[in-house]
Amino acid sequence: MHHVAHLVHDYGLLVVGGFICLEALGLPLPGETALIVGSVIAGRTHELSIVAVILVAAGASVVGRAVGYLMGARFGYWLLLHYGSYVRITETRIKLGQYLFLRYGSAIMIIAQFVPFLRAIAGILAGANRMPWHSYLVACTVGAGLWSLFFGIGAYWFGREFAHLARSWWLLSGASGWIVFGIVAAIVLIALGLFVARHEAQLAAKAERALPGPLQVP
Repeated sequence: MHHVAHLVHDYGLLVVGGFICLEALGLPLPGETALIVGSVIAGRTHELSIVAVILVAAGASVVGRAVGYLMGARFGYWLLLHYGSYVRITETRIKLGQYLFLRYGSAIMIIAQFVPFLRAIAGILAGANRMPWHSYLVACTVGAGLWSLFFGIGAYWFGREFAHLARSWWLLSGASGWIVFGIVAAIVLIALGLFVARHEAQLAAKAERALPGPLQVP
């Protein structure tokens, strides 16, 4: 956080927007930390406008995730169709992923905005699973707006106390934090995988009814 604060002091909103946009593309950059630091600076020194910080953060997140969606739709879907069978991702399972994003995609995108790691890859996953573009854009805008308002206003009013709380909450204070978060993320993904495996037949039947016929090859 200290290094991010130094960059924000020197380059302002460019760092806030750049970090958030690139994180939304899947790069391991501290976008949320940049938002918090920018908001703390706006509250303590008024070098930045809190309104500008929130707007830039929300806009950068939407832009980054939109590009991530297009990358997932263009390359991720193609990779799933052509090479998914090598890792046991059959056409039925591809349809299952599409069905889940078709039905629950908006909720997934809004929740993912508040979860490190998922925030970085959610756009690519949505594109690869053919989530409808208009629904995706609305969900991204809502999620980015709520996220930037929550962290921006929280850090603006409560300053460093909020920054330390957020850093502890997301376990992103250092390399050890990333390790802990990776373990937690792995547990969540395994639990989700077990749930889907247990109900795969039922979900696959629903997916086939919602998406009948062969998959479209781009």
